[in-house]
Formats: sequence, C-alpha cells, structure tokens
Amino acid sequence: MSAIAPRPWIFDGVVRLTRIGTTYILFTIVIGFAALNTGNNALYIGLTFMLGCLLLSGIASKGGLKHLEVAMSDVGEAWAGRPADATLRVRNRSRIWNIRDVVITAPDLAEPLLIPLLVRGATVEIPTPFVFRRRGRVELKTLDLYTRYPFGFFLKKRRVRIGGEVIVFPRLLAEDATRERFRPVTGDTSNANRPGPGTEIHSFREYVRGDSMRQVYWKKSASLGRWIMKQTDLDATRSVHVVVDPYRPRGVSDDQFEEMISAATTFIYHALQRGLDVTLTMPRLTVRAKDYEGAIGMFRALALIEPIYELVHQTIDRGSIVFAVRRSDAA
Repeated sequence: MSAIAPRPWIFDGVVRLTRIGTTYILFTIVIGFAALNTGNNALYIGLTFMLGCLLLSGIASKGGLKHLEVAMSDVGEAWAGRPADATLRVRNRSRIWNIRDVVITAPDLAEPLLIPLLVRGATVEIPTPFVFRRRGRVELKTLDLYTRYPFGFFLKKRRVRIGGEVIVFPRLLAEDATRERFRPVTGDTSNANRPGPGTEIHSFREYVRGDSMRQVYWKKSASLGRWIMKQTDLDATRSVHVVVDPYRPRGVSDDQFEEMISAATTFIYHALQRGLDVTLTMPRLTVRAKDYEGAIGMFRALALIEPIYELVHQTIDRGSIVFAVRRSDAA
C-alpha cells in the first residue's frame, strides 16, 4: 500500500495563511501605500474596508470554532484494517456565528469529514468510519477541526479533546492466504450423523465455561480435583481446539508476532462461520464459543494478548491446532 501524501491544509499550528489570503494581504499593502502617497480619500475608504474584512475573518473563524462541541458515540465492533462505525455529534453553541466548511480529521479516521454548514445553536450527527491500523486497546483522545470560514483568507485549526477507548480485534488475513490451514477443520464430517462410534469417548479436556455438566467425567474429575470433560467422537468432528502460544523468542519481529495472532484469529473466525465449536487456550485462559456472538470474548482476548519472553507450559490435547512463532533459524 502506497503512503498517503500529507494534505496541504493539515498543519501543527493554529492559523495558516491561504493563497487567497496572501494575495489579499499583498493587495491591501499596495492599496495602503497608494493611499499614503496620493492622499486619495477613496483609497483610504477602500483600505479601511479591506482591513475590516481581515479583522472580521479572524473574529468569525475563531468564534465559530471556539463554540463547537464534539462528542462521539461508542465505536462499534472494530477489526484492525477494517472500517469501524461510530457517530460524531457536533454542536454549534454560538449564539451569533454560523460556520461553514468545517473539516474534521484524526489519525484513525478513514477519511476527513466535511460539514458544509453548522447553524448557530444546531446539532448534527455524522456517521464516522474509523480504521485502526493495529490490534489492542486504542484510546481516542483528540480531533482536529479546520475551517476557512468566512472568506478563505486564513485556515484556522482547533484541537478538541474527546474521551473514548476501543478494543481493536486482530487483523483478518485474506482467504487465499489461510485456505490451506482450514483443510483439517473442514474435512469429511459425514460420520458425524452415523450411530455407533460417534458416542465413544474421543478425548478429555478441561472444563470451559458454558460446558454442560452432563459431559463431566466424574471419576477422573474426582481423582484430579477439578472438572474434566469427556469429548465423544461425535463432538470431535464438530469442534476444534486452538492453542495460541504467545512466547516470542529473540530475533522475532513485531510483525511476525502480529502475523501469528492474525493467523489464529482468522482461523477461528472462519471455523465459526463453518458452524464448528471452537475452544481457545492461552496461558491462564480457556474460552469456548459455539457461534460468532459467543466468540466476542475470544476475539477480545486475542486483541489484548501480549508477547511473553519465557516459555510457558500449556497442555495440548490430541488434534489441537497450535499457533506459535519461532525463529526462522530454529531447529
């Protein structure tokens, strides 16, 4: 993806003179010299009018931006690299000034927003797509407001504070890049509806919130002192166990680690779409989901997971799918 060139109206200061404004000021200076040299009253009147327009432009634009009040609704479900819907509520609290052509920008906005007109005392609500570059906890702190109102001589800027926090889910990889990983999951499940072996015990696993107590293997649970669930052959054909190892050895870049998290998330996402039960295991956390709605906590956990730099023991059951990152030169 090519880098987006910075827009000429985005700047770090408060006021910038526009091209029209520069021309206007130069013309005003010329009129001023002509008035002083000739003593022509008409030129003095013209100079006064032009200086008055400059003063009015500064007062109107400053007064308009000063009285703008911006609030943001909660951002909807957010995935890294995908638009997330929100709503900005902009109110013009001024009793005097209408303001036109207000542009709103922020680093995480999908594109700048243009408000053609804000009448004094009025409030507008604007659907606002955000695009977050990376997963994790993102704080929305400020928005920048720009306007050339009323004459376009000056570009004024005001930075407003907003409060908000978004949990951004990991980036989903393209289907082509992950198709090979799904073959073990989407293989032949025709035996799932056959009698006989489908009710035999396939494996044992730890209890996960939402499991039915009917599946508890009481004898093994009593000996180990914790609930152990039995999984039949029938259940095994409709479920998948994903293990994510957050260990990051030296020499592994941030991008490699993030690619691994994205691969695990994409795998879970498509497995749920195929109607499979998914169990996710990470250090000190096990989450189970039977559908997309129930997997929000699972995606949230993947969004917030941080790399660790020491090996952590995790129990891996037979048939589990493990996502981990290792050095390319590791044996």
